[in-house]
Amino acid sequence: MEAIDQKYLTSLQSIKSGIQSSDLLSTYLDSEEELDYNALKEYFEPQISELHTKVAEENPLQLVAFEKELFDEGFEGLYLPRILGYSVLRGEINDRVKYIRPQDHFRDVLNAICKSLNFDLLKMRIGQTIQIGFGLSSDIWISNLKGQFSNKKIVTFLDSQRMPKYRDVQNRLTGLVKFRKQFESLNYHTTEFPKTATDLKIMAPSLKSFLVYRSVKEFDNSSLNNAIADFLSNESLRSTDEFIEIMMILGFYHDMGPNEAAFKKALNDLREQDGFSTKFFGIYSNLMDENIGLTPEMDRRMAGMISRDLKDELTDYYQLMDVVHGKGYVHPEASDAVQNYYDRHEGLSVYNECLREQILTYFAKFMNHLDEESYAEYFELNKTFVTYMSIFSNQEFNQSVKSLSLKYVRRLKKKYTDKRGKDYQDIKKFVKTTFVDLGFMTDKQIVELFKTKRKPKA
Repeated sequence: MEAIDQKYLTSLQSIKSGIQSSDLLSTYLDSEEELDYNALKEYFEPQISELHTKVAEENPLQLVAFEKELFDEGFEGLYLPRILGYSVLRGEINDRVKYIRPQDHFRDVLNAICKSLNFDLLKMRIGQTIQIGFGLSSDIWISNLKGQFSNKKIVTFLDSQRMPKYRDVQNRLTGLVKFRKQFESLNYHTTEFPKTATDLKIMAPSLKSFLVYRSVKEFDNSSLNNAIADFLSNESLRSTDEFIEIMMILGFYHDMGPNEAAFKKALNDLREQDGFSTKFFGIYSNLMDENIGLTPEMDRRMAGMISRDLKDELTDYYQLMDVVHGKGYVHPEASDAVQNYYDRHEGLSVYNECLREQILTYFAKFMNHLDEESYAEYFELNKTFVTYMSIFSNQEFNQSVKSLSLKYVRRLKKKYTDKRGKDYQDIKKFVKTTFVDLGFMTDKQIVELFKTKRKPKA
């Protein structure tokens, strides 16, 4: 957690002063009515929210420090229910839908709410959040939390939020998915860059998610430069596979800018280690399988970080990708280079697997952005599909190409419905010939594909 900048503290102080001097607060303190507290909330929470969003975009590593400033009673508990939701969603979960590590910030925010003078009003806004948070937490963690309070009213309230249904894994997952949807348009993401190898193993999933999110949303990440520099230069972290994965996420997703030299040095040092190439491409393959958007453009970014002076699998692979990215995968020189590389490695090796997946990203990008009016381009590109299917001789690759093609054909069917029209007939003729030749479908399946489904009579 980074300390908060003075400019944000000044803005927070201004909001707090506004709250304390407002007529809305005076009215609420006189009446102690929920309606008057809601009026206070509706006026000041948007100001806090705007500043929170600003910090999240500009300096996300300061977000937890910013939120802790709101624990001050001068803010009258405003915005704490929203922050409680953020703290629940930031935790990484395991395959049992439980937190990988205790969520200290969730505990701290809940503690602040329970000790607030406005607890009786705040508790009406946090029930679902606590239920999800408790469902994801361990019984020991919840018991320790309750032990901090001597007020029986608070303990009774917390006990009432432990839902028996969340003892079931599927119910926990369903509840978390529904809860997450309420926040999907909001930026509340933050992380920490670990200092030790032990911390890295625990914190890697959260750090990875954060870095991918920041890249996909195209935020300005210059505020991360110092933390990234410290991470890359910390040699005590390099003994872990998690360091390699995070470094690769940085290389694929982020413009290294002032950290480019440090990145290249760290990578070159690792490449001297036995077995590094296998680890690198194993992680590369996993990133592809996770479908988190590893595009050809990102691969080109990584290619710029790979020194060709070292003779290893990374150099061989990226020399090939220089041709594919440079010439274009449709160019005969690119397909010939792919054939030569592929033949030098075992068909099921991780190197060939990564190559297949990268070529497939090109296919997917083309097919997903091809409009229905340009179906003739698909007919032409199918020749390239066939070329790579022949090179790879891999059933899984073929099935992926089939899936992309069939998805596009279904789009064409919705566009061109006149069975006597030239477009419809051209599409049907192409599919009938090509899909059978490639083994995508049988004649009977194609008949079913183009058969008009009759609507039942009323």
